[in-house]
Amino acid sequence: MMLSDRRPILFANARIVDPSRDLDILGDLLIADGVIREAKKGIGAAGVPEGTDVVDCRGKVIAPGLVDMRAFIGEPGAGYRETFASASQAAAAGGVTTIICQPDTSPVIDDPATVDFVLRRARDTAIVHVHPMAAITKGLEGREMTEIGLLKAAGAVAFTDGARSITNAQVMRRTLTYARDFDALIVHHTEDPDLTGDGVMNESEFAARLGLLGIPKAAETVLLERDLRLVALTGGRYHAASITCAESLEVLRRAKDQGLNVTASASINHLTLNEIDIGPYRTFLKVSPPLRSEEDRKALVDGVASGLIDVVMSDHNPQDVETKRLPFAEAAAGAIGLETMLSAGLRLVHAGTVTLPALLRAMSTRPAQLLGIPGGTLAHGAPADIIVIDTDVPWLVDPTELKSKCKNTPFDEARMTGRVVRTIVAGRTIYEQL
Repeated sequence: MMLSDRRPILFANARIVDPSRDLDILGDLLIADGVIREAKKGIGAAGVPEGTDVVDCRGKVIAPGLVDMRAFIGEPGAGYRETFASASQAAAAGGVTTIICQPDTSPVIDDPATVDFVLRRARDTAIVHVHPMAAITKGLEGREMTEIGLLKAAGAVAFTDGARSITNAQVMRRTLTYARDFDALIVHHTEDPDLTGDGVMNESEFAARLGLLGIPKAAETVLLERDLRLVALTGGRYHAASITCAESLEVLRRAKDQGLNVTASASINHLTLNEIDIGPYRTFLKVSPPLRSEEDRKALVDGVASGLIDVVMSDHNPQDVETKRLPFAEAAAGAIGLETMLSAGLRLVHAGTVTLPALLRAMSTRPAQLLGIPGGTLAHGAPADIIVIDTDVPWLVDPTELKSKCKNTPFDEARMTGRVVRTIVAGRTIYEQL
């Protein structure tokens, strides 16, 4: 890892992929003064400012930095799990130049003062951009709505109750109505707690064989169906936080066909793993919502390829050994993912099921657009938040080498092909694979 100055850099002979402009060419990219100057064929070293660092990127990909739309960071209150400093180091190594952190901290991010604390703390200690989502309801209790207008003015980019679902339909209706007037995005975790019950993995024959209580897919689809009917009623902006099954995709498709202002994310875990990977009760693969069947995984991949699923996120959720080295039913749900999200996604590219531009659109361009933040583009004048990717380099995921404080990766000792070799934020190199 290195942290350099902001002198001009010409990346030459690269494959330049900019989903914001449907651009996929062999060419050069010039950055100077923290912004992108040009991205086109044949800039050449002769036409660049004096002192420009020329980097030959033959065989590499240049793309906008990733925008991870769902990541838990422990500050405030749980810095032992993850801090802005440690999360941003992991993000830089994974090509994530912007982290969207969740509000389920202690205290909850449900008032402007806490939003301000998060922004200041991140500004002082993180090496990537950090934007907070604020809580939809006070204390994440699902009853009383927060001051959405004041929270947005303070810097919250969207609103969510994190991994909790709002079961009261009247509260959700009022939230969507109120948020609409502020053009605020409501991001909801669709998992009905009554249907989930004491379940710990996908409800299936495999769960029965393991002797574990299952969570039916209906726990997700019932709540999603309700939410989208409320969107039709209110006209609010709505984003499903984590879609996991084919049935939910059908609900989402119908809503989009009706012209509703709805979008959705899927986690990299649900796109690249399935319930069988849990194998001998591997708690690092216990996530919420749970991993589903292989058929559901394939449906999600098709959803990303077609654009039905707008965003791919890491669902980064650090858990320490005390909460993971337990019997599967008792272990905490969650997996880290900032550092492995792109490499895991490249599995889909190498398999030919998702194109590289489609993957980068879902990991960078679309989340930036939905949240109304800079990034996700290589257009002239855009912030120089870019990544250099070697799509063919093989590597082994060694948890001891990961930057996160916790090591609960579902890709423990997995073989990957492709990774970020350089990450630049605002024109400064913050990570370089040597």
